[in-house]
Amino acid sequence: MSEPAPFTISPASWSADRAAIESIRRAVFVVEQCVPEEEEWDAADPGCRHVLALTPKRDAVGTGRLEATGKIGRVAVLPQYRGSGVGTAIVSHLVNLASGLGLTQVHLHAQTAALGFYERLGFRVDGPEFDEVGIPHRRMSLGIEQRNEQQAGRHRHPQHPFDAR
Repeated sequence: MSEPAPFTISPASWSADRAAIESIRRAVFVVEQCVPEEEEWDAADPGCRHVLALTPKRDAVGTGRLEATGKIGRVAVLPQYRGSGVGTAIVSHLVNLASGLGLTQVHLHAQTAALGFYERLGFRVDGPEFDEVGIPHRRMSLGIEQRNEQQAGRHRHPQHPFDAR
């Protein structure tokens, strides 16, 4: 088994990092999954908190966002980085961000093919299957405990700036 690719999760903003965020989401959702371009971009992006997974050379290889409502979405990882912990790190970082904002629960719309991934992260299905952009999805949620930065910092993995749980 090979070593996981090194990466970090960094806060991003729609205004400053839009090109990198769009590049990843276009590659994954629009090109690979055939989501119509007009369905991928929405009015929520400017108000969301975004993150980017970056290689040591600062290449963006994954992204995700957190809406003020506690909805995690648009989690996307370039194919060559899947299975290396990038997706887990993105979701964990967004959950920790939500906790730091005082939210006690997060939710997401998971593609049914990704249910196992989110279940391994502690999410539970809490709704029937539905169609979103032509792809079957299920609503999933996760209750989160409140932590302050000092508590979260004690448990961080040295390679990834998130609380891996």
